Amino acid sequence: MSRARDVVEVIGRALADEPDAVSVTEGDGHEGTRVELSTTGQDLGRMIGRQGRTASSIRALAELAADAEGRRVTVDFVD
Repeated sequence: MSRARDVVEVIGRALADEPDAVSVTEGDGHEGTRVELSTTGQDLGRMIGRQGRTASSIRALAELAADAEGRRVTVDFVD
């Protein structure tokens, strides 16, 4: 597990009304690490936020964590 995945999981569980429904998976792609966060519909809206501001913040924090490891990361939100 990477630090970026851990960051996304901690933030996702903190934002969710149902933290047990949050699922974070990680995989390697040709351009770096891909992290997918999935949860229920209402919680997914909370993760994305108004005009995608929360999603952008989560992505920025994940990129900072991945950069410390010398990797690139992409965060996707899935329902």
